[in-house]
Amino acid sequence: MEYTHLGRSGLTVSRICLGCMSYGSSKWRPYVLDEEAAQPFFRTAVELGITFFDTADMYSVGASEEVTGRALKKFAKLDEVVIATKVFFPMNDRPNMGGLSRKHIQQACEASLRRLGVETIDLYQIHRFDPLTPIEETLAALDDLVHQGKIRYFGASSAYAWQLARALAASERHGWARFISMQNHYNLLYREEEREVLPLCQAEGLGVIPWSPLARGLLARAKAQSGATLRSGSDAFARELYDAPSDAEVIAALQQVADARGAAPAEVALAWLLAQPAVTAPIVGASKLAHLETAVRAVSLKLSDEERRLLEAPYQPHAIRGHS
Repeated sequence: MEYTHLGRSGLTVSRICLGCMSYGSSKWRPYVLDEEAAQPFFRTAVELGITFFDTADMYSVGASEEVTGRALKKFAKLDEVVIATKVFFPMNDRPNMGGLSRKHIQQACEASLRRLGVETIDLYQIHRFDPLTPIEETLAALDDLVHQGKIRYFGASSAYAWQLARALAASERHGWARFISMQNHYNLLYREEEREVLPLCQAEGLGVIPWSPLARGLLARAKAQSGATLRSGSDAFARELYDAPSDAEVIAALQQVADARGAAPAEVALAWLLAQPAVTAPIVGASKLAHLETAVRAVSLKLSDEERRLLEAPYQPHAIRGHS
């Protein structure tokens, strides 16, 4: 495993982040692993050197945070790992249970702390920007949490460049703590972030931690696109994100490079992402222990310029997706 700083902050993270949406309660999504089945993934991740774990309050309606917190207490040294969670999406349909108001951020953070069983959250992320709350209110509330010792850093997820730039400017103007990371939709099948968001993150020193780095599994199953997994068969979001005709050409190029390398398609897709200058750590979901081993192997796989050209050439522009 390799380690690096998250953006220009002093926070050290592994170059692979374990996404914990797959762990919590199967009642929430049929592909989610319940606590007993999830524990080997945390143990194996720690053994492989992964120190970065990402969840959210809305995953399994809180159960993912509970499972993540208990597993990391059991298998890891909490002083060494980075626990990230998120706030925005409503936990139920009652008033003040979602969004980025000062009230909800404060309440949601305290609830996440209880579920995770920790005193401080390492990285607290806004899951989306809130069009109904002034950004100054959101940033002031996050800055307060830093000064209260409830969070150490905060980050953003899935935003337009203008939204992120406006937030960074407001933090600078008021002398508040600022975002240190962007968790965005970025992979070989969706590269629209390269136009504005990634250059902004590079210029402003934000670490980039892409979600869906394997395009909801499409880049891991390159040879067997017709073979549905439990997740792919029930994941309507994947069908919303990936339906461009050129996607098949990208997948074919990925398979070509993987075959020539004698590597798994997922390994090559992650190696490509890890080589992008703005990327700190892809957030990898795993429902089989082999998925973790493949992701860790990708850290040491260095692609040639020609291999990168083959992978990138078939890409065609896409509509902006993943912000909702």
